[in-house]
Amino acid sequence: MTGFLDKAYTARDAASTRALYDDWAASYEAEVAENGYATPARCAEALKTYVDDLAAPVLDFGCGTGLSGLALKLAGFAAIDGVDLSNEMLAGARDKTVYRHLDLIEAGGPLPRDNYTAIAAIGVIGAGAAPIDVLHLLMRALPSGGKLVFSFNDHALEDPANEGGVAEWTDCGAARLRFKQHGDHLPGINLKSNVYVLEKA
Repeated sequence: MTGFLDKAYTARDAASTRALYDDWAASYEAEVAENGYATPARCAEALKTYVDDLAAPVLDFGCGTGLSGLALKLAGFAAIDGVDLSNEMLAGARDKTVYRHLDLIEAGGPLPRDNYTAIAAIGVIGAGAAPIDVLHLLMRALPSGGKLVFSFNDHALEDPANEGGVAEWTDCGAARLRFKQHGDHLPGINLKSNVYVLEKA
């Protein structure tokens, strides 16, 4: 079953992206579960390795229906806040009861809170989703020593601008790449992803 997955990796503007995810919300979890969605757990475990205090608030950026928040909770994170641009997706996240706060955001808009030492952007950046500008927004929001875990699936890795965005931080020493690993993303459709952890200098 790949009803919406077939559409998800086509580039579009923010309004069309919001409309797609609003429409997808009801069947999203069944569709990605059927295809073995592995990236949330991989990201949560990677972030856990580099975070000193699992009780400190973590921001789940682009939280969708809350599968990423659930993975963070299962990894031991105790205070999880979520933001997303789709109200329908947020309704699913509310049902998970793993979040302290959930907020609707605008594409490219400011974060509702900016005191996070750890941020997750799991399955967020790439073709048909958020642009690489989101990486820069989130890195700027972190304090020195803050950690960002994120993923690029194979479609995102086809665009050199995405890994180029990572290099903009690491090449000049503004951030340190603590973790990078290629592995399962949606094995049901033979799609993999890189998981990264960046630490801000």
